[in-house]
Amino acid sequence: MALSNASTLSSKSVHQTHTHSLFSPSLSHQPSSSLVPAKTHVRSPHPITAVHAAEPSKNPVVVDKPLKKSSSPLVPAGSGKWTVESWKTKKALQLPEYPNESDLESVLQTIETFPPIVFAGEARTLEERLAEAAMGNAFLLQGGDCAESFKEFSGNNIRDTFRILLQMSAVLMFGGQMPVIKVGRMAGQFAKPRSDPFEEKNGVKLPSYKGDNINGDAFDEKSRIPDPQRMIRAYCQAAATLNLLRAFATGGYAAMQRVTQWNLDFAEHSEQGDRYQELAHRVDEALGFMAAAGLTVDHPIMTTTEFWTSHECLLLPYEQALTRLDSTSGLHYDCSAHMLWVGERTRQLDGAHVEFLRGIANPLGIKVSNKMDPKELVNLIEILNPNNKPGRITVICRMGAENMRVKLPHLIRAVRQAGQIVTWVCDPMHGNTIKAPCGLKTRPFDAILAEVRAFFDVHEQEGSHPGGVHLEMTGQNVTECIGGSRTVTFDDLGSRYHTHCDPRLNASQSLELSFIIAERLRKRRMGNQRLLF
Repeated sequence: MALSNASTLSSKSVHQTHTHSLFSPSLSHQPSSSLVPAKTHVRSPHPITAVHAAEPSKNPVVVDKPLKKSSSPLVPAGSGKWTVESWKTKKALQLPEYPNESDLESVLQTIETFPPIVFAGEARTLEERLAEAAMGNAFLLQGGDCAESFKEFSGNNIRDTFRILLQMSAVLMFGGQMPVIKVGRMAGQFAKPRSDPFEEKNGVKLPSYKGDNINGDAFDEKSRIPDPQRMIRAYCQAAATLNLLRAFATGGYAAMQRVTQWNLDFAEHSEQGDRYQELAHRVDEALGFMAAAGLTVDHPIMTTTEFWTSHECLLLPYEQALTRLDSTSGLHYDCSAHMLWVGERTRQLDGAHVEFLRGIANPLGIKVSNKMDPKELVNLIEILNPNNKPGRITVICRMGAENMRVKLPHLIRAVRQAGQIVTWVCDPMHGNTIKAPCGLKTRPFDAILAEVRAFFDVHEQEGSHPGGVHLEMTGQNVTECIGGSRTVTFDDLGSRYHTHCDPRLNASQSLELSFIIAERLRKRRMGNQRLLF
């Protein structure tokens, strides 16, 4: 599938763009694989040459050029010349302090010689899909682990999370009758910002756990020392994860004919599993009708799917080391993921993270809480997307149901008044974290659902488009969030509480939420259809 150029899309052209099916032809991904660290820290004298994902059958082109390091003077937010190192002139929050600077530099030089994990052309295609969501012609499903870990890295876990995302997308597509853009919090979601740089247990105070690519979660002094070698292991795990995801997406596992086989074993006889099977049989009957009518069901549009990866842009030295100059477009891309987002704790207008992100061409997310001032959001969007390119910016709202109803309308109005085009997405997880009586963090399913409903209600009230959801979830049968139809209680939390950071929806809860969202999408679609007649 040819990827389009990175030229700026007008809102008019987006309205005229053909809406792609959920199971549209897959990107011709060149499989990536886990790589061993290079034995030398000297950069290769020749650029890496590969067949570009956009033109798999044509002449090879140089896709990634080693970057020349340079330094920039201190400049105001969003102004001045951008370089891959200009973020170092800004205040950088949430970054670890490595004890040995030479070890850090050695690791970063090694990572700079590694191949990219993703291709620039894939990121451009994702941006086009997100532009459709901004116009109400598609819906974003973004989900995965709160934080990936080295210990739970396995093919089965990757498969189960991919499978539940396939199930959820089928449900959402069926209800909304629109393409669903599947983006995983996978293949790179390691680092986590912390509200407190230290944690204390039984009178012992140690640095906080910041994610497996930075330090260890064991509560001892040695584990909590930031180790740059963890970045190499994180790169290898991310590359291996994406390699398997590409195989699942293009190798027949995601074929619509398998829609009845995606149910996870432990959810098979649950209420949500039964609802899913009923929907799957309806899809199966539709495929049978198509085949009987002479319409082929073995076309790539039915046997493959598009899937992208994303993570929070937090560990800037690692992100810089994987930033490449794309010779096709002449733009810089952070090739650690297709999409990156800036978090609530690092989105300062004059901060290092915003400075780094303004210079890369990947589609970007902005996490927004009830603390966000409408004018500040407009200014931040202007810095990150000065050309107002549709699909470039996704605003991910995380503020709890009550705040969503009070604060979100003001943000929508400010962005609309500024003429900015963004994709509005609901993160109903982070604003609903509580502490259970046993001391574990949890999230009530009812509170998550209430925030999603508030998100849709506000957009209906404002005449804007609810563009997607952003979830912390897993395909595993965990007990981390309370509630749902297969009621998880406070007493159940300890039985299968596996998260390394924040509580995640399990497969049954995720599927239940997707059915509720699908019903809202269906009602919205029916309402829009009535307006046409």
